[in-house]
Amino acid sequence: MHDRLKQSKTVRSFIMMSLLAVSLVFSGCGKDEEESLEELSVSDARESEEGEAALESGEDTEETVFVYVCGAVNAPGVYELRKDARVFEAIGTAGGMTEEAAAEAVNQARTVEDGEQIYIPTVQEAQMRGAGVLEDTVTGNADVSGKVNINTAGKEELMTLTGIGEAKAQSILDYRGEHGKFRSAEELMQIEGIKEGVFNKIKDDITI
Repeated sequence: MHDRLKQSKTVRSFIMMSLLAVSLVFSGCGKDEEESLEELSVSDARESEEGEAALESGEDTEETVFVYVCGAVNAPGVYELRKDARVFEAIGTAGGMTEEAAAEAVNQARTVEDGEQIYIPTVQEAQMRGAGVLEDTVTGNADVSGKVNINTAGKEELMTLTGIGEAKAQSILDYRGEHGKFRSAEELMQIEGIKEGVFNKIKDDITI
């Protein structure tokens, strides 16, 4: 009888120990799973915040410029464009050219500059520019120093300069039509055929 009671207690202890072990295993797994889910949640939140910050940073760093488009366009005004926008895009933003516009008088492929004025002349104005009278007529700023203004002079007036024949005079007009006004007298040397020797002969007789 005594042996039977002892055996019963041993079985009972074994069962209790087994139940306790199983309980500890499941309890541990549950805890690990909760911690894993929590870590994933924190990671997802961090990635989301980083993505939003990158997007905002990209929007803030996008550079733009402002240009004034006027002359023979349908909707003259100041427009905001991308920094690398071209003149033809600025013209399109201003409603495109009118029927009277001289499209070939403007280099539409060049990149715009912040704060610049893009003036589209009419055909008549372009013809007057070629004759060297447009800017004097429009602005009343004729040069009175006796020097040749390389930004307004026509072919005949340019040919009065030493070493500037018909071909070089035409090259100056073509360069001006493509690049706009000369920013300095020295820029003349960017034109093929007008190097330092020719420039030194005329530098005292020209102005911008």
